Amino acid sequence: MEVLPKLIVFSAPSGAGKTTLVRHLLTKEELNLAFSISAASREARGGEIDGKDYYFLGIKEFKNRIRANDFLEFEEVYQDQFYGTLKQEVERLWGEGKNVIFDIDVVGGLRLKKKFPNRTIAIFVKPPSINELQIRLKKRKTETAEKIAMRVAKASTEMATAPQFDVIIKNDDLDAAKELAYKTVHEFINKKVSNDEEE
Repeated sequence: MEVLPKLIVFSAPSGAGKTTLVRHLLTKEELNLAFSISAASREARGGEIDGKDYYFLGIKEFKNRIRANDFLEFEEVYQDQFYGTLKQEVERLWGEGKNVIFDIDVVGGLRLKKKFPNRTIAIFVKPPSINELQIRLKKRKTETAEKIAMRVAKASTEMATAPQFDVIIKNDDLDAAKELAYKTVHEFINKKVSNDEEE
């Protein structure tokens, strides 16, 4: 058995801090991580760059790629707002010998775990409370009150999936959460695993 490139999945309700943890881990060269850029059907928001933040495909192109079976996973997160992981993105990064890290929704995260059970660790980032989540989302000042309400409503459903993940990191102390995330990922990537049976 050899040490094969791995998939490290971070999922959480919006505002729980998963992006902060992923960015922190990407600075650790010894983990040999590369970020998987997700595809999105929406338009780029202010300052976002195609091919860096997301692959912005547009709704029509996204649906064409679904029909072509180009995704490892995808999800209609809100009506007509799709996000997904392109097979070619993961293959490209694995081809470079990198461990691939994801910042994706809970449904997508669990789908990847199911597809590559031995090569994936699925980590759920839990906010201290739904109330704290609401405060964090308001502080961002990037979304309308209606959008925040949608995200908070969705968070309760997402929190219920936490037991299906391999590891739960409660983010009520950012330094402690960073430390635990590092330790968890470091141990996992150094574990020898056999190839998965892929679909």
